[in-house]
Amino acid sequence: MSDREPALPAEPLNRVLAALLAEVAGAPPAWADRLAPHARLDGDLLLDECELAELAVRLPARFGPAADLAALRAGLDLAALEALTVADLQALLPEEDRR
Repeated sequence: MSDREPALPAEPLNRVLAALLAEVAGAPPAWADRLAPHARLDGDLLLDECELAELAVRLPARFGPAADLAALRAGLDLAALEALTVADLQALLPEEDRR
């Protein structure tokens, strides 16, 4: 398992969100199948600021304006930014897209 491979998922994730994360991470598509809700964007997935910026643009383009990663991150301190998870991203999605 490489540094960029997340653990096996414990709960179902939105497949479009998982694929989007794989795209911005520059990971192979199969990587998305191993995403877990508890995976931290920074510490586990190793997304850098450029990848997070790309994700912040792509989320609302795909899921609508409520999927505002930039607004979420703006309200967080350093510890909370480091703790941001895939589940936190999924919580930004409209209700019908959360599974």
